[in-house]
Amino acid sequence: MDAVDKKILMLLQQNAKQNTKEIADKIGLTVSPTFERIKKLEQQNYIKGYVALLNEEMINKTIKVYCHITLATHSRELIDNFKNNIAHLPEIMSCQHLSGNYDFLLKVAVSDMTQYQQFVLDKLSVIKGISNVQSSFVLEEIKNDTAYAL
Repeated sequence: MDAVDKKILMLLQQNAKQNTKEIADKIGLTVSPTFERIKKLEQQNYIKGYVALLNEEMINKTIKVYCHITLATHSRELIDNFKNNIAHLPEIMSCQHLSGNYDFLLKVAVSDMTQYQQFVLDKLSVIKGISNVQSSFVLEEIKNDTAYAL
């Protein structure tokens, strides 16, 4: 990946709806080599996909919660069980396996406290092996970039 590829990736992160001609104009190439570079970046998995970023207020997902999860033990069985159980829960926006005081960090998006309570009671608390859930509610989002600096 060279400097031109990095420029293309930065432009696509800012606005994936740009057409190839717009990108070509911004990087100083013609449309054909720009198109080929984008296809190559897609084939090499630098670009995993294209998405629309939604307005949380418009879709009523204004409550964001970070859940720090501790498992009872660090057995392969409990870790795999936890991963399999949370993978399909639509309220969970992201899940990271951590080192340190907690085993996992979940980012949860819901519409209100009642929905979060139901999520914890009906979906999270029934997962075998969880010994502790600590919830931190987002009061204000200061920064939430989706683009990586290249």
